Amino acid sequence: MKALKTILIILVAILAIVFVMSLMGDDTYRVERSVTVKAPVEVVYAHTSTLAAMDKWSPWNDHDPNMKKSMSGTDGTVGATASWEGNSDVGSGSQEIVALEPNKKVGVALHFKEPMESESNAEVLLEGMGDSTKVTWAMFGNNDGMIAKAMSMFFNMDKMVGPEFDKGLGRLKEQAEAAAVSAPKNEFRGYKVDMVDRPEMVYVGKRAVVKWADMEKFYGDTYQALGKDLGAAKLEMSGMPSGIIFKWDEPNQQADMMAAMPVKGDATTSVKGWETLVVPAGKAQFIPYMGGYHGSYNAHMAMDDAMKANGRELKDHVIEEYVTDPMSEPDSMKWLTNIYYMMK
Repeated sequence: MKALKTILIILVAILAIVFVMSLMGDDTYRVERSVTVKAPVEVVYAHTSTLAAMDKWSPWNDHDPNMKKSMSGTDGTVGATASWEGNSDVGSGSQEIVALEPNKKVGVALHFKEPMESESNAEVLLEGMGDSTKVTWAMFGNNDGMIAKAMSMFFNMDKMVGPEFDKGLGRLKEQAEAAAVSAPKNEFRGYKVDMVDRPEMVYVGKRAVVKWADMEKFYGDTYQALGKDLGAAKLEMSGMPSGIIFKWDEPNQQADMMAAMPVKGDATTSVKGWETLVVPAGKAQFIPYMGGYHGSYNAHMAMDDAMKANGRELKDHVIEEYVTDPMSEPDSMKWLTNIYYMMK
């Protein structure tokens, strides 16, 4: 009985110590580290917005290169979940994407199963600074219960996790900066030049060599007559009136071009008195140009600059889609023209 009494006294003492320490312990914790990456924010976001991308710079892979991993859901979307099971250094658990703010934030919910059941949260915060990005990686949560609060007196989360965050951010920095160097350049003369996939398009129209000074009249006369004939042929439009350039002749200030309408059809589509042109599906450089037609010179020069900078070559057609109807919008600065350069 005396021994049992002694044991009970010790247990009570231990519980009392735990209780006192829990009162002194922290209710919450937060560990964070930051790094500046010399890469645009959209490049860095691509390396942080999917579970697969984050795994490439995760420092915990070093602790168990053979850990088992699995994925569920659609990666890069809210709800995607990655699970792991490894040695005693990494334990087991899962992480789920719970928030995505493009080029700003990625939020993750962490569920640790081993070595001890617990919940936590993590986030990657991005602050774009022109050609650089500040990245902050943080983990935070609550110390629920007396034991957790008491343990916070002995285990410094910042010292335990902080160095791992530094290591992971260092790898993210290397990967994003390397990607930024090799990424295609897309800013030229104030225009953003994107690469897009264009579907096959069937055009009906008139092709001619036209002096630059006569282009406006050529378009006006052609579209008026073409619209009537397409209506009579009961052909349905598949896009906006377009100008297709085959050759731009600077010395003679003229162009081999086609004023055309895209229609639903194929290579056999025929309208009496008009030509049919099929532009195959393919990659195209793209600029959405706002302004009057005569002011698009710099947009086309930006296209040339983009091809030279990225080692691309024009395949055959330059296409302008005239989205805005000048008859309904008198302000030419509000006219939208989609410019496409089909690439080899």
